[in-house]
Amino acid sequence: MLRYLTVPVTPFQQNASIVWCDETLEAAVIDPGGDLDRLLAEIKRLGLKLVQIWLTHAHIDHAGGTAELAQRLSLPIIGPHPGDQFWIDGLPQQSVMFGFPPAGHFTPTRWLADGDTVQIGHHTLNVRHCPGHTPGHVVFHSPEIQRAFVGDVLFAGSIGRTDFPQGDHDTLISSITQRLWPMGDETVFIPGHGPESTFGRERRSNPYVRGT
Repeated sequence: MLRYLTVPVTPFQQNASIVWCDETLEAAVIDPGGDLDRLLAEIKRLGLKLVQIWLTHAHIDHAGGTAELAQRLSLPIIGPHPGDQFWIDGLPQQSVMFGFPPAGHFTPTRWLADGDTVQIGHHTLNVRHCPGHTPGHVVFHSPEIQRAFVGDVLFAGSIGRTDFPQGDHDTLISSITQRLWPMGDETVFIPGHGPESTFGRERRSNPYVRGT
């Protein structure tokens, strides 16, 4: 089975997620924004072998630790979509602006596009391109365990900000309704910040997307 553990990191309490195959014990970390020693301690505690980094998007709180982690462990960086190249290039400036430790920019080993897949151990997750919060934002969906790692597209009771460069509210709403909702009301999503919820619950009660 595919398993996961969410570890809030950085002063922004960003939900970094460790996902792993419980047969091979191979793991990926989604959005290592910082606090790398804490993340690596959890991976060691679980007896896992970290083999990949997956990125939903390239804001500092999600991608700030990526270059260092990739360099330390010689890991491939998977994602996000090329639309976030300018955010990657700006990571050093982002770290100064938001008071984060110095962050290096990087070149992903593999860019992602809508309809791609990623694999960890014996498990495959689907990739959906969900722009709006950033132009290159992607989401990782596991139909097998009915979970979606959605970064900052959707939150319990809220949606991602669209007031950053190249953010767009209408595009974000379209990403949610056209790309997330078809995954099913029962799907549990792990947002970039805050508690988990289900798509069905948000369709019923989230003021930004209620009734869509």
